[in-house]
Amino acid sequence: MVGKKDDNWSSSFTLDNHLCFSLYVCSREFINSYDPFLSKLNLTYTQYVTMTVLWEEHQALTKHLKERLFLDSGTLTPVLKKLEEKGLVTKERSKNDARDVVVTLTETGKAMQKEAQEFPEGMRQLFSEIKQKEELNQLLQQMVTVFQNRRKSKV
Repeated sequence: MVGKKDDNWSSSFTLDNHLCFSLYVCSREFINSYDPFLSKLNLTYTQYVTMTVLWEEHQALTKHLKERLFLDSGTLTPVLKKLEEKGLVTKERSKNDARDVVVTLTETGKAMQKEAQEFPEGMRQLFSEIKQKEELNQLLQQMVTVFQNRRKSKV
């Protein structure tokens, strides 16, 4: 019978009790909430977070971007190619390490930052129902740190 619960199934193993599923749903829906804003900027979410790092730092090595954004080369390379095609960044081989690439914001990329800064206020309004934002952000940052440490220990 469809929808009938199995009596042998542990109630602690239900979908609602999987932290990973809750995070998955929140992540997908949160990112989907960005779509109207990102379409105005003509950016994907991954392009947007890449630009956010570059707005903070103005220039970065691809190695740093991969670490900061939790991306692999197979994901980051096409993102940077698209950003370069849009005239938002330039890429050139590092003089210190020919295996790495220096990514630099163009004037067009820098100018986009002003338009992008309007976005966080809109997201704050959208998520104003969440009462404990600071605590939630601290918990999520702790999780990010755990995953960063796991990645470092694998190297």
